[in-house]
Amino acid sequence: MCVEGVYSVRAVNVERGNVERGEMCERVFSPAKLTLSLRVTGVRDDGYHLIDAEMVSLDFGDQLDFTANGIGVQMKASARLRSAYGARCVSDISEISERDNLVSKALTLTGKQAHVVVHKDIPLAAGLGGGSSNAAAVLRWAGCTDALLALDIGADVPFCLIGGRAHVSGVGEVVRPLPYQLQTYTLLTPPVQSSTAAVYKAWDALGGPVGGNSNDLELAALHVTPELAFWRDELGNATGVTPKLAGSGSTWFVNGTHPIPEQYTHIARHTSTIPGTTPTT
Repeated sequence: MCVEGVYSVRAVNVERGNVERGEMCERVFSPAKLTLSLRVTGVRDDGYHLIDAEMVSLDFGDQLDFTANGIGVQMKASARLRSAYGARCVSDISEISERDNLVSKALTLTGKQAHVVVHKDIPLAAGLGGGSSNAAAVLRWAGCTDALLALDIGADVPFCLIGGRAHVSGVGEVVRPLPYQLQTYTLLTPPVQSSTAAVYKAWDALGGPVGGNSNDLELAALHVTPELAFWRDELGNATGVTPKLAGSGSTWFVNGTHPIPEQYTHIARHTSTIPGTTPTT
């Protein structure tokens, strides 16, 4: 897994639109998302869990390049990921290109065709919505604002399509925008994988525990992946603040910018909007 590192980021306000079309290649920003709080409020008959959550878009993320006269999806690790996480990260990202992914699913559902290069800067399996945000970027490129179609791709895609700061409920399809707040977060993404499906299954098996740290999935995630506790304590000891788990993990975060060793720190600047689509050559 290529999921190790600490970096400080700010929340970003997302505004759709402002799309510029280029003749050769179009680039769309795909921001990371952070789940600030998550309560599980019930389980539907089909097994999907109902949630009550607050999510924000962050000002770092992936870039997707679209070439309309081609087909296929290619994923490349950013220089930051290659530098921080090494050859295994590149291998993990390359494997995504070789199997079905949410970018391909989004293209199929919108009836669009393109060759897409995804420049990955969001760590994999980090609970930061990389795949969902990539799918939402495809929908924005295609001019699609259908929240139900977004939900067909994945539960986090409706929020990633709207972005900004929002209250999210249902199984993820009910997204109510909230006022923008400038906020910085320090994130630690450990080199362990946390499976969302496994965490929800554990939450059920544990009797649906209520988390005392604004996240009902935290105990279940620690049950599935005990190593997460080590990384929680690493961030807590470094900052003096009790970390929260981002959704089902594996990322831990605290509010504010904190003195973390430089090699593990990424300072992301705030931007007020997510750019639409810009032409590149």
